Amino acid sequence: MGQDTSHLQERMTIVGDLKAASFVPWIRRHAAKLGLSHSISHTSSMRIEVEVSGPEDLIDMLEVGCSLGPIDVWVESIERTAISGETV
Repeated sequence: MGQDTSHLQERMTIVGDLKAASFVPWIRRHAAKLGLSHSISHTSSMRIEVEVSGPEDLIDMLEVGCSLGPIDVWVESIERTAISGETV
């Protein structure tokens, strides 16, 4: 019954062939569906950085979704880094 509701704040760095213009809106849409607070701080054809905050399980779900991504992108890796300054 006592589910962990702590929120994490992380930077997710997605690397790969990310040229598709549809990928950033796709990330925004999926983060919103999961109820995660998010902002995209960097985009290029090879790297996207997303700052995301919410429950760890939902951030994990976003990571899996991004790794599978839309058909027109190829994600090589996703690195997650905790953003300091968050008090839980």
